[in-house]
Amino acid sequence: MTGSHDDLVLAERRGQVLILTFNRPTKLNAWTDELEDRYFDLLDAAEDDPDVRALVVTGAGRGFCAGSDLTHLQTVGDLTEPPDRRPRDVPLRLRKPLIGAVNGVAAGLGMVEALYCDVRFAAPAARFTTAFAQRGLIAEYGISWLLPRLIGASRAADLLMSSRMVDAEEALRIGLVDHLIVDGNVLDAAVSYAQQLATRCSPTSMSVIKRQLQTDADGTYTDSVSRAEGLMFDAFRGEDLVEGVQSHLDKRTPTFPSLPARSSHVPVRNV
Repeated sequence: MTGSHDDLVLAERRGQVLILTFNRPTKLNAWTDELEDRYFDLLDAAEDDPDVRALVVTGAGRGFCAGSDLTHLQTVGDLTEPPDRRPRDVPLRLRKPLIGAVNGVAAGLGMVEALYCDVRFAAPAARFTTAFAQRGLIAEYGISWLLPRLIGASRAADLLMSSRMVDAEEALRIGLVDHLIVDGNVLDAAVSYAQQLATRCSPTSMSVIKRQLQTDADGTYTDSVSRAEGLMFDAFRGEDLVEGVQSHLDKRTPTFPSLPARSSHVPVRNV
């Protein structure tokens, strides 16, 4: 990978938190295949780095991500078959917490990337638009699955069909974002939150909880309870429970073990 490709997404460590920054500020961080490759490569590397326990993604300059680069969209009509790209659910498959620090516009694919985050922080300048219908496109990259689960079916239909712009306050009110940072820096707030997860919460617990949230979204309450009983039995026999209880009694920060690399990962009970 060339140096210029490395610059498309910057990586910075703050303790056990990895900050990834989309870095095409003059284009409002518009998405390209090269930027996608760099971002997904960094996510894959973080997945297997025991020193990374949480991630934050943001954008350089005034935007989070303005969606697909329009220069690229002008040529896609010449394609004779869908491009051979890696699956776009790399962020969703991440076992570690992924926190969004939405500093400006998140449009189209940029909005999808924000929705892939587990928790979203927004600056007052944050703006959201699905954009697809106004570009002659459809609801891409799983947003028609993600959006109704966050804000409800009719609100999702509104945002997808109209492509209207949603400001930060409305985004908070309808559930597109979880925290609106009016006083202070949105990136610092997101990193502080991620650091709390990294230092105080069990990586294994968070990983299992993420899978529970994805699996149980389309299941029944009874199935969720049944799966949870098996997972809780596994947790009862785990070293994290011992450390979690003892650290609380000792009034100290817990020292939970890191997640194993995927190649050596022995999965816990399926959910």
